[in-house]
Amino acid sequence: MKTSFKIGSVMGIPILIQITFLIVLFLFAFVFSSVPEPFGFADVQPALLGYGLSLLTTILLFTCVLLHELGHSYIAKKYGVKIDNITLFLIGGVSSMEEMPREPDQEAKMAFAGPFVSFLIGGILFGLNLIVDMMVAGYSTTIPYRLVYILASINIVLGAFNLVPAFPMDGGRILRAFFARHMNYIQATRNAANVGKFFAFMLALLGILSNPWNPWLLLIAVFIYMGASGEERSTAVTRTLENVMVKDVMSSDVISVSPEMNLEELVQFMFEHKHMGYPVIQHNVLKGIVTFTDVHKVAQVDRISTLVSDVMTRDVVTISPAENASEAFKVLNNNNVGRLVVMEDGEIIGILSRTDLMHTMTLLSE
Repeated sequence: MKTSFKIGSVMGIPILIQITFLIVLFLFAFVFSSVPEPFGFADVQPALLGYGLSLLTTILLFTCVLLHELGHSYIAKKYGVKIDNITLFLIGGVSSMEEMPREPDQEAKMAFAGPFVSFLIGGILFGLNLIVDMMVAGYSTTIPYRLVYILASINIVLGAFNLVPAFPMDGGRILRAFFARHMNYIQATRNAANVGKFFAFMLALLGILSNPWNPWLLLIAVFIYMGASGEERSTAVTRTLENVMVKDVMSSDVISVSPEMNLEELVQFMFEHKHMGYPVIQHNVLKGIVTFTDVHKVAQVDRISTLVSDVMTRDVVTISPAENASEAFKVLNNNNVGRLVVMEDGEIIGILSRTDLMHTMTLLSE
């Protein structure tokens, strides 16, 4: 099922909306319509006007989030980093980059660009309200003033929150860039991640000791801890594997199955060969790939009458043996698959699984 939809492009970067964004769109609109001034429109009559203003504020707010991400992307593109897309989803926005800038100063500038845009928007909006209020009597009591005030305030908070020195916030990347001036990138990431984890721990402790306890602080703490752990793990894997070639870690002994095999036979085949996925080949042509997950989706009583061709994935993700293992790791994650078919000159020469990469990572880390 398609979960993200393209709504346009800016600077050549596709802008996507994930389906979860629709949830937060109406949730935020509901919150703004339930809160009185100065941060909501609950007191506005008629109520329909209040709902309309709340929805408009939410749309403008996420436009500001998009501008925040475009700030990151603009600086990243200046340093030659490819931006695949910017996606708006449940908890905000994210720029999908091919890789982070390698130089500490470049990463710091790119990370700070987003909060800078948020501070700039907030400052301009506050200044606009101030100027108009000096020129128009009673402007500070109007709905336009309130709408601009809400957007300005949230942008300042957004900029400040993103400067918290913890992954996945921008402040964590700025902190890593600082550490990277004095040590290797993996160690810098580990130190920055540890700072983030400590911050998450303190935030969780504050949430528990608050009276009454604050579940929002606990959720933010979990989000920060998971982000720090994920960044530490991802960086360690990609940097360790970047000097390893796919051809050096792939399995050259390719075991394939026929698309005419039924799933009952395939399950027995999997038990015999101890692999969870196989390329599907017919007349020396790659037709697809089938995994245990595909089999598991079919009821056991139906497996004898279901063929591999009925459940296999036809859009096979492949990679060249000349690519480095770090790139293979990215391809696996970006496509959410467990193995890649290694192709050279139109022929299958190997299979590279996530397990292969993890074993290689373990050996190189010892």
